Amino acid sequence: MDLRQLQQFVTLAETLNFREAAQRLFMSQPPLSVSIKKLEEEIGVTLFNRNKHKVFLTDAGQAALENARKSLFHAGEVARVARSTALGLSGHIRIGFVGSAKYSLLPRLLPKFRSQYPDVTITLEEEKNALIVQAIENNDLDLGIVRVPLAWKSVVKYETVEEDYFVAALPANHPLAKKTQLKLSDLKDESFIQYTRSNIPGLNAITMLLFQEAGFIPKVTQEAVQVETLLCMVESGLGVALVPSIVRRHPSRSIAFRKISALRESNAIGLAIAYHPDFEMATSRRFRELARELSKVKAPRPKSPGAI
Repeated sequence: MDLRQLQQFVTLAETLNFREAAQRLFMSQPPLSVSIKKLEEEIGVTLFNRNKHKVFLTDAGQAALENARKSLFHAGEVARVARSTALGLSGHIRIGFVGSAKYSLLPRLLPKFRSQYPDVTITLEEEKNALIVQAIENNDLDLGIVRVPLAWKSVVKYETVEEDYFVAALPANHPLAKKTQLKLSDLKDESFIQYTRSNIPGLNAITMLLFQEAGFIPKVTQEAVQVETLLCMVESGLGVALVPSIVRRHPSRSIAFRKISALRESNAIGLAIAYHPDFEMATSRRFRELARELSKVKAPRPKSPGAI
């Protein structure tokens, strides 16, 4: 049997009239009669009793009707889900993100996406830049929210959706906290908490370039992978650090954030949506497009992460 036969069976069972059922099915009555007869022969039981004045379901026909309706429903669902997924209206997205995406980007992006695409489920994983990119390369994640610039080459593409810049984070009782703005050279004698090079080569490289331009090599006494960890160390009085300005959205009484003067635009940092062009699904593309739409940053031409 096929779905066409099941649809004919259900329609006839609902109308109990060959002429009316044929009209609903946009066919003539004789082919419908032949089709129902073939279905009964294939199943091996009589589904309808017929006389000159009436058609009615047999017990076997009544028993088959519910399952026939379910089969038609599920077949329709297969087609609907397939079309919906192909259009990016349903499905599942696996997204990796760095911790600083929690400050602004994710709270703005996720509610909007869930509102527009309620049938798309999202799995979120907080991870480091390098592991997110590696997972996207291996198709273990569909998208990533990573901090840029990235200091290694990859097949992964990215689009910047949030621009940022460095600010100085100091213990609140630090003497330099009395200033409203600092030069980077003001911090040359301080103990620095720096980004671990092996895990965040982008942030490590760009901050070291800043120190070089300011004419000094920082005295690094602590290293950390996550921005939140650097902040915890600053809060504990272990040193000062350069951190993305977005962290000021969640202020701490124990930390003073101060703008650094004379930073060049080329030293800008930010967050980007990372994706693999060979693996990208329609649902992932809709997420990336929404991130671009909500961003105040003009969408750049997608490119591969390169050395800074």
